[in-house]
Amino acid sequence: MEKRRADVIADGIEELIFDGTFADGDRLDEHALAGRFGVSRTPIREALQKLALSGLVTQIPNRGVFVHQPGPVELMEMFEVMAELEAAAGRLAALRISDAALDDLRAANIACMAAVTAQDAGVYYLENERFHQIIYAQSGNSFLLAEALRLHRRLRPFRRQQLRLRGRLAQSMAEHEGIVAALERGDAPGAADLLRAHVAVQGEKFHHLMSSLRPAAE
Repeated sequence: MEKRRADVIADGIEELIFDGTFADGDRLDEHALAGRFGVSRTPIREALQKLALSGLVTQIPNRGVFVHQPGPVELMEMFEVMAELEAAAGRLAALRISDAALDDLRAANIACMAAVTAQDAGVYYLENERFHQIIYAQSGNSFLLAEALRLHRRLRPFRRQQLRLRGRLAQSMAEHEGIVAALERGDAPGAADLLRAHVAVQGEKFHHLMSSLRPAAE
């Protein structure tokens, strides 16, 4: 229960950062946050630790926790690496994925489609996260799995924000269907290319993402 509460609070703090309530470099006071969310300091600490894993905040010993918004170059570089990790996972998964895992991917896509219909980006992201983690696991490469999960956690708030761009939910859903089809037919190069394009943030999409983050950085 306490862990679930910390997750909810982490999402709430994330929203406050993205809507500009907390700006880049602001110190996040545990006492003030506990009062804002009506909880003790324990789930606040856990929530801040969760956000630190994503890089959205930085914990400095004896000073506190501070908001950290990556610049455009840093964010682009992280997404470039994430896209390549996803491509590698997809290529290997196309050769190794089990029938049960394919069923799980289809189930995740059904849940994603329901979220698209409801225009619920929050629910979509949770099912989207499950979708990608299945593919990481089905790569059959434990080192790749660990690295993909680590960077996925760091990019989590930015991947969530991207889904709020107009039309992105439906586009992402269509990309999911193509990825599952490639995995079903064992098309390793196709699965790799589709996952790379699905995750890569380039051109106009990156411009829109940075525009959506601008209020938090000003």
